[in-house]
Amino acid sequence: MIKLITFLGNPGSQYEQTRHNIGWKIADALSLISDIQWQNKFKGFYGQKNINQEKLYFLKPQTFMNKSGESVQVLMHFFKLSPQELLVVHDDIELDFGFVGFKKGGGLAGHNGLRSIASVLGTRDFYRFRLGVSRPQHGNVSSYVLSKFSLDEQIVLADFITKAANLLEDCIYNGIESVLNTYKKEKLV
Repeated sequence: MIKLITFLGNPGSQYEQTRHNIGWKIADALSLISDIQWQNKFKGFYGQKNINQEKLYFLKPQTFMNKSGESVQVLMHFFKLSPQELLVVHDDIELDFGFVGFKKGGGLAGHNGLRSIASVLGTRDFYRFRLGVSRPQHGNVSSYVLSKFSLDEQIVLADFITKAANLLEDCIYNGIESVLNTYKKEKLV
């Protein structure tokens, strides 16, 4: 059962509209937590809410992406959570823009946020909600994920975020197992 949902992104206004911050955009679009009072704690912004008679924690690490694990580790230690209770919402260059996918464990695909979390937890065995941002056709991957979405992507970005947030809400209400096999790779826009 998921007890912590972590949304990955980078702090600072210069990163707000970048591909790397799509996880935070999902958090902002998630209607079921629109009333949460975010607190600055655990090296991030965190909130909690009772859903289906269970306490669920939400975290937006305020470390930079490559140190996301520091924030996750502190919160998980404080609330005594296991890696199997963690769902990380993040950008993924291995999925084309507009696709999403749920998975558990596996490779990190060069994602520094996932690498940081896996390093501090000592395992890759946690859930992920992957948000496709496509692979760059040329150039540096770091520069690409820190760049803004293309004009064509921006046209459908709000729709993509809304549909992804709705899918995440389905996961929250009905359990990770209900979406894990059904939505390994799903085109939303």
